Amino acid sequence: MRSPNQMFGKFLLLWSGQFVSAVGSGLTSFGLGVYVFQQSGKASAAALVTLLAFLPSLLLTPLAGVLADRYDRRLLMVAGDSLSAAGLVYILVCMLQGGAQLWQICVGITISSVFSSLMDPAYKATVSDLLSKEQYTKASGLVQAAGSAKYLISPILAGFLLQISDIKLLLAIDICTFWVTVAATVAVRRGLASKNHETKQPFVREFKDGWGAVSENKGVLVLVLMTSVIVFFLGFIQTLATPMILSFTDSSKLGTVITIAASGMLVTSVMIGMIPIKRGHVNILSVSLCCAGIFMGAFGLRENLVLISVSGFLFFGMLPFANTSLDYLIRTHIGNSVQGRAWGLIGLISQLGYVAAYSISGVLADVAFTPLLLDGGTLAGSVGRIIGTGSGRGAGLLIILGGALLCVTSGILYRIKSVRQLETRGG
Repeated sequence: MRSPNQMFGKFLLLWSGQFVSAVGSGLTSFGLGVYVFQQSGKASAAALVTLLAFLPSLLLTPLAGVLADRYDRRLLMVAGDSLSAAGLVYILVCMLQGGAQLWQICVGITISSVFSSLMDPAYKATVSDLLSKEQYTKASGLVQAAGSAKYLISPILAGFLLQISDIKLLLAIDICTFWVTVAATVAVRRGLASKNHETKQPFVREFKDGWGAVSENKGVLVLVLMTSVIVFFLGFIQTLATPMILSFTDSSKLGTVITIAASGMLVTSVMIGMIPIKRGHVNILSVSLCCAGIFMGAFGLRENLVLISVSGFLFFGMLPFANTSLDYLIRTHIGNSVQGRAWGLIGLISQLGYVAAYSISGVLADVAFTPLLLDGGTLAGSVGRIIGTGSGRGAGLLIILGGALLCVTSGILYRIKSVRQLETRGG
């Protein structure tokens, strides 16, 4: 039996591979967002790419959750990482042949997303395999720090690389990072017992087991459903930040602003990793979401890089507190034997809000809100006097509205009795 410190060391090795992968993914995400928006000039086109990078993986996550409980979780991570590179290779080949069209980018991103779906449930369940309950919040802070690399390191690096090269270099680097992640996962797998089921049940039965693990506790189910509402509002800033900022500046400054903003997530993730949250998770969740809504509103308020950077920093700084609290409240009420299935379903239900946001935000910005805030538009003389007018102000107004509704949602969440009872009945 390995000691907790040895197991945490294995977690750190696995985490390191995910950190490298996050940097590579961030390069591709940033580069394709800039490329598509500059080619089309439409927020809806950029939103479509974001949606296709997200939706296939989300829809397949419950199936991946069942697989994570039936088969070796580390092998699933290796397979998902390796095969998801195929979609990026396709886009790179199209680029090398003279430039990729929007539909080709969509095909490549969809392929990559399909295989990436194997990763998340297996990774989250592996964290439960490796660590004790006392190490969960510390690990959660580190996991979020790795995730923040996509926003912290990648944008400024991508902005610099785009000044000296083009999107093809970013894709090539991302493809190479997959093999670093695979090597780390294989190293962790050595000497670690497989968590396979002795008897494999039918898939339908295992889906039902996963659903039962989520639904048998009313507080967990309500929290998961509320999370879908929360991420709907967060999806607006994720989709519209790039078109809003590119409407008045270039990709290099965009990368710098996103990096500064995302450093808030790094700072608080490291804080949580060093000083784990031990109580008051529901209170912390509600307060952090309310503050995130306020800072999100400030993010869309004006075409001012300083204001956007500062408010973005504070916005991202609130997310690790909310994510860690959500993770703890859910994880401690689900048995380890069904963690893969449960997290697969939780991922699907909680992130449906992103699907809705990615589907409508770009269209709303292009078709409805932007025309209202162009010079001479219906709102130019009223709202436009406060937030300004121009091609990016419709996206800014949508971000402001999303922030306001996030504040309202945080207040509702705080008053739900079944959610508050998760604290008193903590595992």
